[in-house]
Amino acid sequence: MIFDIKRFAINDGPGIRTTVFMKGCPLRCVWCHNPEGISPQPVKLYTKKKCIGCKSCVDICEQGNLALTPDGIKEVGCCTMCGKCADECPTLALQIAGKEWEMDRLMEVIEKERQVMEDSGGGVTVCGGEPLMHPDYLCSLLEELKRRGLHRTVDTTLYASEQTIDRVLPLADLFLVDLKHMDSEKHKRYTQVPNEPILRNIRRISEAGARFWIRIPVIVGVNADDANIEASAAFLASLPTHPEVVNLLAYHDIGMGKHARMGTEYNPEQLTMEAPDDALLQHVQEMLESKGLTVKIGG
Repeated sequence: MIFDIKRFAINDGPGIRTTVFMKGCPLRCVWCHNPEGISPQPVKLYTKKKCIGCKSCVDICEQGNLALTPDGIKEVGCCTMCGKCADECPTLALQIAGKEWEMDRLMEVIEKERQVMEDSGGGVTVCGGEPLMHPDYLCSLLEELKRRGLHRTVDTTLYASEQTIDRVLPLADLFLVDLKHMDSEKHKRYTQVPNEPILRNIRRISEAGARFWIRIPVIVGVNADDANIEASAAFLASLPTHPEVVNLLAYHDIGMGKHARMGTEYNPEQLTMEAPDDALLQHVQEMLESKGLTVKIGG
């Protein structure tokens, strides 16, 4: 189940890449910028300002689930997620995030960008959601990419079983790993899962000699305090092999608009979250570099 394929991606690993977004994630990060990828099932998104009131979606719905109201299109019954309404919508006001892809069809799309990927030293990145939620499909995909000679990156939280990690380890050329918070209770508060499995698996891939980058979302009010950055630096410096780079990713609230389109609420508990300024990002960078880590703002 895939909810997006991004061509010409430049921030998902080395070179220019094709990024495949798989549905389903065990985390519920308050700041998630891809909330449509959390559920393993398809979800519907509606953008009112794109709707021209043509009622094509209403007329095509065999379930009679949609109605045009003064507030736009509303669901009034039971949706089977057949996707006909989205297919019929001329302005893409209605979209379905998530559909099943056969491997051959996915490869057709990826192969269209082979020349660009190879010329730039890029490849294919698989992310989500959380791709490790689907180890069978993920491993098959990585094996097929290897057969075709394409570079393979897995963008992951590493919140998975050791067995899954061991299956994927020999099949990925690079891991992009999120490190959200070092305090497990705070990690659970903001993501609904503890961080012990994540830290354990970061150490596991380091011990295995895997290539990996660490990506830290820098969020004022969540994890940008000195205590957490110091703990993050100490942990990463203690690994048998260090990450090739630590990317500092400034918080943004792009997920807010997606939640509105899904009819769900962004940050329902109204937790304090703010973007860091340049001075704070520089300070975080210096703290991490003091432990011998290679750090880049952005990426």
